[in-house]
Amino acid sequence: MAKQRFRDIKQGKKSSNKTSQKKEKKQQDIPYATNGQKTKAALTDSFMLLMPIMYIVVYLVMGSREGFSENMLIGWAYILVPLITLQSLFMYFGNGQTPGYRAYDIRVVDSKTLSKPPLFSIVFRNMAMVLSLITFFGWLMMFFRKDKKGLHDLLSQTTVLYEKKTQKSK
Repeated sequence: MAKQRFRDIKQGKKSSNKTSQKKEKKQQDIPYATNGQKTKAALTDSFMLLMPIMYIVVYLVMGSREGFSENMLIGWAYILVPLITLQSLFMYFGNGQTPGYRAYDIRVVDSKTLSKPPLFSIVFRNMAMVLSLITFFGWLMMFFRKDKKGLHDLLSQTTVLYEKKTQKSK
């Protein structure tokens, strides 16, 4: 395989290297989920998964808001551990989807194979997502990248894809 010359690149001539053309085309065909879809799915998950966990921890486990504010670090641990566990179970057994992801037709896949990621990657992704939201930098990354990946997706080597569901006519 011959290397493409600088003059050819500058003049906009096509490369004769078929493997690089296939790779570029393959990356363009991936239907990445938009930031809006991911944000709406996260909000849906926060109301469906996070709010009941928070209610149980604050009022049933800690006793009251005052009890939660006195032991805030332990309280947040009691909230985040079940949340990460629940999200990981939904993603692993639900084809890479939580209830919010299912509502907006998006799912988490492995970046390399575009198939269901292993359980360790899902758990690591969800733990890194908490860190990403706390630091705000990791979450902000997805607005500046073409593939819309946040820090947690880069670290866990996952991608969020949009899957348009076709409804069968009756």
